[in-house]
Amino acid sequence: MNKYLILSEEVRAGMAKGLPIVALESTIISHGMPYPQNVAMAREVEQIIRDNGAVPATIAIVAGKIKIGLSDEELEMFGSSKGIAKVSRRDLADVIASQKLGATTVATTMIAAQLAGIKFFVTGGLGGVHRGWEHNLDISADLDELAQTGVAVICAGAKSILDLPATLEYLETKGVPVIGYQTQNLPAFFTRDSGLPLALSSDDLAHIAAMIKIKWELGLNGGIVVANPIPEQDALAPDYINGIIESAVKEAEEKGIKGKDITPFLLGKIVEISGGKSLEANIKLVKNNAKIGATLAVQYFNQQ
Repeated sequence: MNKYLILSEEVRAGMAKGLPIVALESTIISHGMPYPQNVAMAREVEQIIRDNGAVPATIAIVAGKIKIGLSDEELEMFGSSKGIAKVSRRDLADVIASQKLGATTVATTMIAAQLAGIKFFVTGGLGGVHRGWEHNLDISADLDELAQTGVAVICAGAKSILDLPATLEYLETKGVPVIGYQTQNLPAFFTRDSGLPLALSSDDLAHIAAMIKIKWELGLNGGIVVANPIPEQDALAPDYINGIIESAVKEAEEKGIKGKDITPFLLGKIVEISGGKSLEANIKLVKNNAKIGATLAVQYFNQQ
């Protein structure tokens, strides 16, 4: 085991029993949602994973170590504290060396999961190619991580604040399979359908699990995106949420917000403009991803 990793007792016991472990990021807690909804969501998502036969492992940086599985007190700390570093691949070594508190993004959660031998990771939505990328090349490290790190990511597509066609094209160029679960089009986070067709889709989690297993057995490096749409009853109307996103993006441009600060700003502004409707949708889609992700992990391990 890597000397920079610490496993929680629950994760250690689950591994000893041969149970599937499902990773969870901590940036969604520290930077993606307001307190106390963020902590309540984190606890509920962990319980959904347990209820569906797997072991949750929320990942974060604490006191110079990568913690694989957080205690209830640590979930509270990451949800309620200010100034927690948002840690992507470029920041990981520095945050560990500095012994700062760090919340893991999709990219660093994948890195930590692979170090710990965890193959499945549930999140809300991927980072991707930002709007206006042709002027500043603002592309999330999540995409390159998917090209090189062998973890399956269950998500509601990419965040709809992004340039979704460019994000999907980038993933295709990198050879990352994006398979729609019960959808033939890429989900768009708050909405079920971006209108962008996917090359791969399946209504059968056993088939998706088999595909993932074969991919890695063939030595095809990198991750897989399992795109799971937000439940129909929880989705927001496309015209409604897209109008709000356009307004938030315009304000970010006017204020010169960019880089790692752009996503938290946009998500927070969208919550504000929508009167909390986007936050409710975000929580619902993460819970749905947790159920599907845990079930998929169990299917995968049943094929071993």
